[in-house]
Formats: sequence, structure tokens, C-alpha cells
Amino acid sequence: MRRRSLLTAAGAAALTGCARDTGTTTLRFWAMGREAEVAAELIAGFEREQPTVRVKVEQLPWTAAHEKLLTAFAGDATPDLAQVGNTWLPEMQALGALEPLEPWIERTPVMQPADYFDGIWATNAPNGQRVGLPWYVDTRLLFVRQDLLERAGIPRIPQDWDEWRNALARLREHGMATPILLPTNEFEPLLALALQQPGEVLRDGGRFGNFSSPDFRRALGFYAERFERGDAPGLTNNQVANLWQEFGRGTFAFYISGPWNIGEFKRRLPAELDDAWTTAELPGPRGLGASVAGGASLAMFKRSRHKPQAWALISYLSRPDVQLRFYELTGDLPPRRSTWAMPLEGGATLAEDRHAAAFRRQLERVRPTPAVPEWERIMQEMQLAAARVVGGRDSIDTAVRGLDSRVDGILEKRRWMLDRAKA
Repeated sequence: MRRRSLLTAAGAAALTGCARDTGTTTLRFWAMGREAEVAAELIAGFEREQPTVRVKVEQLPWTAAHEKLLTAFAGDATPDLAQVGNTWLPEMQALGALEPLEPWIERTPVMQPADYFDGIWATNAPNGQRVGLPWYVDTRLLFVRQDLLERAGIPRIPQDWDEWRNALARLREHGMATPILLPTNEFEPLLALALQQPGEVLRDGGRFGNFSSPDFRRALGFYAERFERGDAPGLTNNQVANLWQEFGRGTFAFYISGPWNIGEFKRRLPAELDDAWTTAELPGPRGLGASVAGGASLAMFKRSRHKPQAWALISYLSRPDVQLRFYELTGDLPPRRSTWAMPLEGGATLAEDRHAAAFRRQLERVRPTPAVPEWERIMQEMQLAAARVVGGRDSIDTAVRGLDSRVDGILEKRRWMLDRAKA
């Protein structure tokens, strides 16, 4: 097949200069959770195409992976390549741990940057230097009980904030106590609303927080309004005994979540509700809005002694046909548009799947989070500030001023380093 021949050529090109090595090269590949298990299965195909390369997949739990990567860097014990969360890339890049990938991409003709979703592609180049290649993508959108909307006389799934407000009010009028579930310990819904604004979450190139701006106030105001009006219960996800069961019971009609829940809802909801629920793009302030650009990428470490082989593996795992198989095994969404156009078992493409199609459309409207190493801490502060507003402990004014103050403190060292670099 042409696709296979192109890939074989790309793999051979990536290994140029290694033909004199008559031994076997062993690559260390760190991956997390279910993806690590599936990667081990996909590796067999790579090893058949590259018989002088063996891949040792080491599985890390997500809860320990970040610390493990940092410890490995400090101890000069990094693997050849790893699965890296997109929000971790700026930190690893700032440490100088990752190999810049532009030269490798340029010498691989079948690697087409234009084939990747723009917002996802942007997450891999903190400070303008590409250090990751998207492996799978994640974003957030609506899971909707469309049958309940129809019964309440709501003509369509909301397309903007005003329609969303009206739909929630109409559902409450028809007896639904809390028509949307917004767990207060999840930062993604508020972050998506903030990314729908024209301004940036951090200002001055990531030196300061921008949470007191009218844009973030607007996002936080819409979010807090859902609790004030009784649209959402003030609960964490740990306080919801079984969200799939409650969704099936009609306790709520809207839930913001990610692609893994397609499979969960299919498995957990009764068959008679198969046509009752769907997925839909997030409403924005004035039409369909942006959402979070998430997922994980493949990164190569600078200290690897087997970079041509590591790039050959990254190229293999990035092939559309391999990505499609990866999706079939995990449900993780592919980052390349061409993969979405390939037929699944049964003949239909992933883009034609009734529940995945909305994710395909949403991925054309995702925005990357600020590419600063401190972003993980900033997200936690944002979620805590929103919880204080929802709980009635802080006003929006107090919350955003306090959030800016704490975030400016977190970014103090960053400002010092940037100013020192200019001097």
C-alpha cells in the first residue's frame, strides 16, 4: 500500500547514519496509564518494520508521572522519549530537557504540520520552540439529553450564552431542579469560558495574571450565575454518586466533559436511551465558542543517545493508520485531520460518528493555555477562587483581585528570569 511504503521510507530516512550499527538498539519509552498498555501493543508493528530496534515501554501512573520526569532529568536518567502532558511541555522545555523537533519534522516528508488542528499544534511550541508532537487530543464540550430539551420545548441545542441561559431556565420551569452539572472541583469548564474571550488569561507575555480584566470577569460571572440561579448544584464530582446514572435518570441535561465519556455513556446508559443523548459544541458569548486544547504529546529527550531511532518511533506512532488503531483501542481522539477521514470498521469515518463528530468540529475551535511552566499551579488557584465565589465566601471582585495577587506571586521568578535575560 502507498501509505505503508511512504512510512517505511520515512522510517528508513529517520535511521540514516545508523546502518553501520549491526547490533540492536533498545529505546526506553515512558508512557502513562492505559496509553502505555496500548503503546506496547502498537510497538510490535514498529519493531517488524525496524528489526534492529527494540522498544521497552515503561508504564507510569499519571499521579506520579510529572514528578518522575523531573526526578529523571535531575538525575540524568531520562528515557529516549516519553508521553508528556501538553501543559507540562513548557516546564520541560524551560529546563532544557527536550530535543527541538523542527529539524526532524523538516526531514520527514510525510509529516505535515497543516494536517494537525491549529490550536493543538500550538500547544507543542512553548516560547516558539517545538518540543512535542501531538499523540492524542482532548477538549471539552457538552453532553446533552436532547430528548429532555425537546420535551421542554427548546427548539435546538444552545449555540450561544443567551440561548444556554434560556434553555436552563426553561428546563427548571419544567421541573428539573438543576439542569446542568458543573462540579466545583473541575477547572476545565471555567477555563473554557475564559478562553472564549478575546483577551489572554495571562498578560504581558505570561508575566502577570489577567484575571481582573473584563474578559475573565465576564467568564467567571457567567459561570457563577449558573449556581446563583440554581442551574447547577454546588457539588464536587466526588459528591455525585454516579453521574452516568444521574444523567440517565434526567437529573441534569447538560454536562461538560471530554471524549472518554463517549464510551462511558455508551456502556453505562440503558439501550433505550441510545438516541436520547448526544454531544454538542460549547456555546460561546456570541455563537459557538472555543474550548480547551488538551491531550498529550510525544517528546524526545536531549540526552537520548538514540535520537534517529526515537524519531522513527515518534513518526510511526504519528501515522494516520496507527493513530486510527490507537483510537480504536483507547478512545483517545487523533490530532491529525486525515485520521478523522479514514474509515473505521464498518466503513464510516470517525468524523461521521454521531458522538465523535462534535469533538471534530470543536477541535477546530480550541485555544492553547498559556505556555508557562507555572500553569499547573495557576489552574489550581483559579479553581479554588471560583469555588470561593460559588460558595458565597468571596465576591467576584474580591476573588479576581486575590487571584491576580497570588498568580503574580507565582510568576515572580519568571519575571526576574525574563528581565535578567534582557539585561
